[in-house]
Amino acid sequence: MTTSRPAGDPRAPQSEHLVLTGVLTAEQAARTVAGILAVQREDGAIPWFRGHHLDPWDHVEAAMALDTAGEHEAAERAYLWLARHQLEDGSWYAAYADGDPDDVTDRGRETNFVAYIAVGVWHHYLSTGDDTFLDRMWPAVCAAVEFVLKLQQPGGQIGWRRDDDGTPTTDALLTGSSSVHHALRCALAIAEQREEPQPDWELAAGALRHAIRRHPERFLDKDRYSMDWYYPVLGGALTGAEARDRIEEGWERFVVPGFGVRCVVPNPWVTGGESAELALALWVTGESDRALEVLQSIQHLRDPESGLYWTGYVFDDDAIWPRELTTWTAGSLLLAVAALGGHEPTCAVFGGEQLPKGMDPDCCPDA
Repeated sequence: MTTSRPAGDPRAPQSEHLVLTGVLTAEQAARTVAGILAVQREDGAIPWFRGHHLDPWDHVEAAMALDTAGEHEAAERAYLWLARHQLEDGSWYAAYADGDPDDVTDRGRETNFVAYIAVGVWHHYLSTGDDTFLDRMWPAVCAAVEFVLKLQQPGGQIGWRRDDDGTPTTDALLTGSSSVHHALRCALAIAEQREEPQPDWELAAGALRHAIRRHPERFLDKDRYSMDWYYPVLGGALTGAEARDRIEEGWERFVVPGFGVRCVVPNPWVTGGESAELALALWVTGESDRALEVLQSIQHLRDPESGLYWTGYVFDDDAIWPRELTTWTAGSLLLAVAALGGHEPTCAVFGGEQLPKGMDPDCCPDA
């Protein structure tokens, strides 16, 4: 297993796939990876940046990025942080100050945050082949999935949050449910690898996919947000012609040529995370050329000293905003570059062809 290198080490282990014309050179890729490592705490926690909070979803995304660069020990420490601090009901809190497990700043428990451990664990296993790691993380994955499925609604959609007093929020978010769909498929892949069938998960994944594809009325209307546009594609619920049609439908609304992707219309604000995730969704649909163009368009967000990326840019005012360099923005970019570069674990996790689909419900059959 490759061990982590010191944060300032300019070498980039196993990172040929992180070199992409107009996006990253080998030296730049190494600096970005070092930037994430510099933020990671010794206990494995990866906050947005030091002094800000950690949320479980972005923590996993940054850990996955480390695996793309061969920093497997650091990634494993991130996953073990989750295993150590999982709550009795299988969840994690939504925010921890600077990654301190004893300093919780948001005691809600969000379903897409909780589910995403399955995506990261499967990605790490594919990156390392470490069966001992998979055995150790399996109970945490199972508990997380069971927490999430308790908030699945009769229509298949996933309620987005449970409050600290236990009160469930049954309203569903399309972005969050799409991410959960991806996580359920990765959890099923882990179950298959362990030869432990999970028929209830298969039914849940199928019902959720059907809700995303055929029942937009079951989700809160967040149509102004770019994540609601591309996440059904990125999460694997929409594929083929459906996925391509959805991308085309929202292209003019959300993509600002030369700057990146709007977070929300009509605001003149592009964000690096949404742009990199769109690039990954474009790669999923076979649009690698357009994915490259999107990634090239956000290089104005790169901080050359740290190798990290500013969260966003207000193009009407020519202003970086907010002035924060986030590990998850860098992580999303590295994952998109890794997919375009042919990194097999990343391609397998996001391409979806090798992931179990679950069982489609007998409802609203396709014509």
